Amino acid sequence: MDGGRFVNPPDATIREILATPRTVAVVGCSGNPARDSHRIAALLQSRGHRVIPVNPTETVVLGERCYPGLRDVPEKVDMVDVFRRSEFVAAVAEDAIAIGASILWLQLGVIDDRAALAARDAGLTVVMDRCPAIEYRRLL
Repeated sequence: MDGGRFVNPPDATIREILATPRTVAVVGCSGNPARDSHRIAALLQSRGHRVIPVNPTETVVLGERCYPGLRDVPEKVDMVDVFRRSEFVAAVAEDAIAIGASILWLQLGVIDDRAALAARDAGLTVVMDRCPAIEYRRLL
């Protein structure tokens, strides 16, 4: 924490997160190819990650079954990638902790210092206000 704010992990940690294939639950994943959540989920798939879409209004996204919530996903999730407004982050962080995820990734503009710190205190690696597409270009 720096002046009461969450601080992201070092670049080496972010690089390792992106370079290692994981099971990633994309919360707020849209079936609309024009949406950022869809494009980033497709990018993660193309980079070898297993993507599990989470959105109560979708049934299938990118060829994968979509689940209404994180706690409904029947398999182990390594990383939770959040495309929800900041006011919903605390609940998503609680769910990420409850399902035993090891990484919580909050997309650009998705900011909740308290939830990020709570997730980190629970043992998760947290990346906040970052986009994997930008980080791939910057770090890999």
